[in-house]
Amino acid sequence: MASAEIAAEHERILREIESTDTNCIGPTLRSVYDGQEHGLFMEKLEGRIRNHDREIEKMCNHHFQGFVDSITELLKVRGEAQKLKGQVTETNQKLQNDGKELLTSMNELRQCRVQQRNIATTIDKLTHCLPVLEMYSKLQEQMRAKRYYPALRTLEQLEESCLPQAGSYRFCTIMAENIPRLRTHIRDVSMSDLKDFLESIRKHSDKIGETAMKQAQVQIARDNAVTSQQRSASGRRIRKEGYGSTEVDRTGNNPFSEQDSGILDVDDEQEEEVPGAHDLVDFSPVYRCLHIYTVLHETLEGYRRYFNQIVGFFVVEDHILHTTQGLVNRAYVEELWELALSKTIAALRTHSSYCTDPDLVLDLKNLIVLFADTLQGYGFPVNQLFDMLLEMRDQYGEILLKKWSQSFRQILDQDNYSPIPVVSPEEYQRITGQFPFQDPELDKMPFPKKLPFSEFVPKVYSQLKEFIYACLKYSEDLHLSSTEIDDMIRKSTNLLLTRTLSHCLQYAIKKKNVGLAELVQIIINTTHLEQSCHYLEEFISNITNVPPDTINATKLYGTSTFKDARHAAEEEIYTNLNQKIDQFLQLADYDWTAAQGGGQASDYLSDLIAFLCSTFAVFTHLPGKVAQTACMSACKHLSTSLLQLLLEADVRQVSMGALQQFNVDVKECERFARAGPVPGFQGDTLLLAFIDLRQLLDLFTQWDWSTYLADYGRPTCKYLRVNPHTALALLEKMKDTSRKNNMFAQFRKNERDKQKLIDTVVKQLRNLIASNQA
Repeated sequence: MASAEIAAEHERILREIESTDTNCIGPTLRSVYDGQEHGLFMEKLEGRIRNHDREIEKMCNHHFQGFVDSITELLKVRGEAQKLKGQVTETNQKLQNDGKELLTSMNELRQCRVQQRNIATTIDKLTHCLPVLEMYSKLQEQMRAKRYYPALRTLEQLEESCLPQAGSYRFCTIMAENIPRLRTHIRDVSMSDLKDFLESIRKHSDKIGETAMKQAQVQIARDNAVTSQQRSASGRRIRKEGYGSTEVDRTGNNPFSEQDSGILDVDDEQEEEVPGAHDLVDFSPVYRCLHIYTVLHETLEGYRRYFNQIVGFFVVEDHILHTTQGLVNRAYVEELWELALSKTIAALRTHSSYCTDPDLVLDLKNLIVLFADTLQGYGFPVNQLFDMLLEMRDQYGEILLKKWSQSFRQILDQDNYSPIPVVSPEEYQRITGQFPFQDPELDKMPFPKKLPFSEFVPKVYSQLKEFIYACLKYSEDLHLSSTEIDDMIRKSTNLLLTRTLSHCLQYAIKKKNVGLAELVQIIINTTHLEQSCHYLEEFISNITNVPPDTINATKLYGTSTFKDARHAAEEEIYTNLNQKIDQFLQLADYDWTAAQGGGQASDYLSDLIAFLCSTFAVFTHLPGKVAQTACMSACKHLSTSLLQLLLEADVRQVSMGALQQFNVDVKECERFARAGPVPGFQGDTLLLAFIDLRQLLDLFTQWDWSTYLADYGRPTCKYLRVNPHTALALLEKMKDTSRKNNMFAQFRKNERDKQKLIDTVVKQLRNLIASNQA
């Protein structure tokens, strides 16, 4: 027994030596030498080594011939490898030589491409610059030819269209700087020509008057000659027709004969044609100056000089009236003032109607008020001037509306339609200082945090206040009561809200590429702006000192404006959602003849559900009713579109397998509705959007026609929402139209029975429809 145990232990140690890493063999050998039978172990180890040597020898003998053959083949391959190496080296050298030429060509091509790109860029820049240079050259020629009115038109075209398109080049900057100087030069030259014309008129006025009197004399002589001839002819008719004639008539001595003779003598004289005033005087400076000053915008300095001259004239007249006797009287001065006032008002109405700068209109109004107050101090009536200023108020309001329309458009175009991030209390106070916003819950949140509205809310609110200030500035010093000023400001603000801001909001909502997130933000923004309307009411009341609850006080229409914009954004959300759903449905690719349906929803529908989930997640900040309406509208549209997809004319045949796949997709839609993507729905309300599809598919997949036909028309019918026309249309598609052309299909009993059953149900449905129509 002991020897057997020793032999087994030695065998174990040998196996361990054979299978163990040499680094770990030390403990194994130590166990051998610790024992008493290491001699016996050495004999077994040598025997095991001899066995392994024999196995190695057998293996070597077995593989020796293969090894020799491999060495022989390798020696043969060495020669071929040397040849291949030489060929590769030669090929590489050739490739390197050819590559050098290619690299040279590539570098040349690259240089050509760079030059070509530079040339194209240069041509493009020159294309924009040449019109500027040509226009400026044309302007110089017009200036040299003293064609100042066309030069002004060229200047306007150069400034408004050519220079902005050319870019920021130095010569463009120089030209832009020269434009005001050129305008001033043209204006001064035209005025100088007009003054020379007036001086020339003073020199030639006697000649012009003499010519005019000669023309009048000739015309009178011609008229008298024609009159005398008519009278002579009338006299001859009277002598022929009368019973007798007087002695004067027989002798022909007419009382007018001497006068007629003189006129006829004048008429018979062969005089040269008398030249007219236009032949003696060149009126082109007048027309040129008129056209030039029509094109050039009026400046405040021009109005100031105009008023100063009028005031100076009447101050002198008033001084003479009060310091002298008999030289002028009150009636004369008042007549002059009435004449001057009517002409001044007419001129101001004409020139102010061309003004498009609200600041210039406001400065002009202040200048007119100063003008009126000055003359009123001298006792001249100026009520007509203040009446004209009230008329100009409407024009000023229209100019303000145009300016604020551009401001609103710019604010809406530059807005990112994202909640405003606030990182510090200072920034939070700055924004709440611009816009009256209070939210105790948000105040408790730590920084950084986000305000619910985007940048355009405080900007629009600030612009509304700026508009009110602008209206107030015009109303100052017009001797109006606080109530009248308050009424004027409120009416103008209502126009800004209902016309200008409303149109801008509609433009932002209706423009292309507006996403659902932007529309959601617009709804949130308009909600906050609507809530701020009463602050605007208080703001107007504070600056006009008129309480908001005053009787007959005009109310602001801001609430209705922002409600209309919000409703438009909501409708746009519903429309955009439906359009997105239609885009996903266009990707539907059903195999309407499939033998059996798949076990999971179609890819397009899974993507659609994922899109709806992410979209409705954004609706969390919307009012609950809006989010619920959008969700219900989307589900109804999806259900209707799926039904139309099933019944469309292009789908000629529908198999039961296709209906099963379609049923899986509808179940996915129901799972989405059941999950409650938008909070606020009671129970399975959202599932009702798919009730028509669900009952139709249950009827077909369960083939429960007996129940449908028996209970049709009853309020408790299981398939109450299934229209028989819809069921018939779908059942017609399930007929196997290929059966008539397939001889073998007619011998399959199951197919024949199925088609007979479908034909029977079709017949029953048609009878049902006919009975209901009767």
